[in-house]
Formats: sequence, structure tokens, C-alpha cells
Amino acid sequence: MDRHKLLGIEVVVFDAYGTLFDVGSVARGAEEALGERWLALSELWRSKQLQYTWLRGLAGHHADFWQVTADALDFALAALGIDDPPLRERLLHRYLRIAAYPEVPATLAALKARGLQLAILSNGSPAMLAAAVANAGIGDLLDAVLSVEAVGVYKPHPAVYGLAVDRFGIVPGCICFLSANGWDAFSAKSFGFRVLWCNRARQPPERIPSPPDGEIGDLSALPDWLA
Repeated sequence: MDRHKLLGIEVVVFDAYGTLFDVGSVARGAEEALGERWLALSELWRSKQLQYTWLRGLAGHHADFWQVTADALDFALAALGIDDPPLRERLLHRYLRIAAYPEVPATLAALKARGLQLAILSNGSPAMLAAAVANAGIGDLLDAVLSVEAVGVYKPHPAVYGLAVDRFGIVPGCICFLSANGWDAFSAKSFGFRVLWCNRARQPPERIPSPPDGEIGDLSALPDWLA
């Protein structure tokens, strides 16, 4: 698809974890304690974190993302045979200081300079998101930070995507949504957003409805799509 296709966009909405914030940085920051296991822990932790959001949503057993994150970490530690309570607490604390990807501040600033409204729409709890935003120093660039806690169910439930529509009072087609998670990008497109999949991991397309409007490798390419 040629760029410069997403016309009429008024609001740009970002997923948080994996899109703005580097989930891998949490376990990588404890590499001296984990050794070569840091990557296995990181991948299993993230996988279980997402699985638990989907399972809780289907079963109607909602708990906030901090609890889900802790439960997923406990599973990952047990699966790898790691019994180290201080390390567990350190890893959880690092989630509150999660690193933003390098291109994030400049990209948000460029979009803001064009008069676009910017928001986060995330599974994260309000406290987790506030900590991550503050650590990245991007709070002044955001018009809203929206958490699934407002509706009590996780993505990809349509009620979550509806939070952005309600907050800004515009139709879904005037919102550009960005996610590094393929399932999230496809689901947001099905909801009615214009969607760019920030495919950082270079994954193949999902086999679910509906294909996003485009694909980028990182967020630095985003301004070109909205010119």
C-alpha cells in the first residue's frame, strides 16, 4: 500500500506494552541475575500474561493487569525452576520503570506538532500506565491514557476499543490505532479503527479478521503515513 493513505485522522491511539514500551527490557535489565535464562523468562512471562488476560475475559474472572502480570511471572519462574523471592520483587518493580522504545518521544512530539490528539489504550492498570508514562517522560504529549479497568474486560473485547471513541467523541474511522501485537491490530481494525500494525517482531499476518491498513517496522515510520 502506498503511504499517505490515512486521511482524515484526528486522533492517534497507541497500545502500550510492546508498542510504546519495551516489554523485553524488564527481564533484560536483570540479566546479571538470570544469565542466559533472561530471554526464556521474558518470552514465557509475556506469553502467559496475554493468555491470562484472554482466559479471564472469556471466563468473566477479571483481575487488574498488575495481578495478571504477577501471576504470569510466578508461572514463568516456576516453569524455569527459579525460586528467588527478591528477584521476583525486583522484576515486578522494573515493570513500573519499563523502558520506552528509542523512537517513541520524537515520534509523539512530531505528531503532536501537527495538531493531532494522542492517547494510550492499554490492558495496563491506571497505576502501571502512569508509572510507565512518567518514566518515559511522555506525559505532556498525551491527551489521554485509557485503561481497560474502565470497562472491566481485556482486549480484544470491543468495549475496550470503544473507550477511545467515547473519550474523543469521534467515529472510529477518524482514529488511527497502533499496536505491535498482531491480534490487537487485527481486532482494532475489525472494530472500525484505521490501523497500522507496528510489526516489530516481523511476524506473519494473523489468520483472523480484519487486515490492518498498513504495516510499519517501528513507530518512526508513522508520521509519513499521516502526512
